[in-house]
Amino acid sequence: MTIQQPVNAPVRPDAQIVTEVTHWTDRLFSFRVTRPASLRFRSGEFVMIGLLKEDGKPLLRAYSIASPSWDETLEFYSIKVPDGPLTSKLQNISVGDQVIVRPKPVGTLVTDALLPGKRLWLLATGTGIAPFASLIRDPDIYERYERVILTHTCRTVQELTYGQRLVEGLPEDPLVGEQAMDKLHYFATVTQEEFVNKGRITDLMRSGELYEALGTGPLNPAEDRVMICGSMGLNLDVKTILEEAGFTEGSNSAPADFVVEKAFVG
Repeated sequence: MTIQQPVNAPVRPDAQIVTEVTHWTDRLFSFRVTRPASLRFRSGEFVMIGLLKEDGKPLLRAYSIASPSWDETLEFYSIKVPDGPLTSKLQNISVGDQVIVRPKPVGTLVTDALLPGKRLWLLATGTGIAPFASLIRDPDIYERYERVILTHTCRTVQELTYGQRLVEGLPEDPLVGEQAMDKLHYFATVTQEEFVNKGRITDLMRSGELYEALGTGPLNPAEDRVMICGSMGLNLDVKTILEEAGFTEGSNSAPADFVVEKAFVG
């Protein structure tokens, strides 16, 4: 059941109104809410969002903002967890409902946490594509890099739909369309169904199949920069691969070769 204030109740100071909801699969959905007037964020960051519990206290979780920093609304992409304290209720929201948004963005998946480079790799599994959905719609990323490579690994072909639709629509984007057509390369993989690219992205990295398919050499810390967001297993495995190749992990205070989102997994 959707948790929301009574129709005649005043809007909470930190509540925003749902403007759009899309259910992509029985496990995945996205939604848009109004943007707090005070919110300023860098593409790739996350905020705390949530709903009120029956006792009137907020139940909050970290969610990457999937819309770019210039967007007038905020987009989020979420998994549905039947017994999840928040997602079991959040998945039932409708247009007009209220969602709490705390306007204090943070996160490591920002270009400021990386040293300059030639290619930027965005490696995601599942809902971990959300921060990259923000970044690939931001003109700044195409100014900084000669090539941007987005990989997205899901269990099934249907679970790729959100990312595929996003990438397919980029050529029509008035801000980044031309740059994205020239610089963005999308590589999708599926682990549990037959697909043109099958297998875990880490296996394809180790075998070299990923680099062969994209026409690149192995990852090189002299020119490649990497952002990672997904399951804990993906985060740890890619981190190991990168460190073995000589990459150094960066942060907002000490930019380096790669960054990992540690606040949550998707």
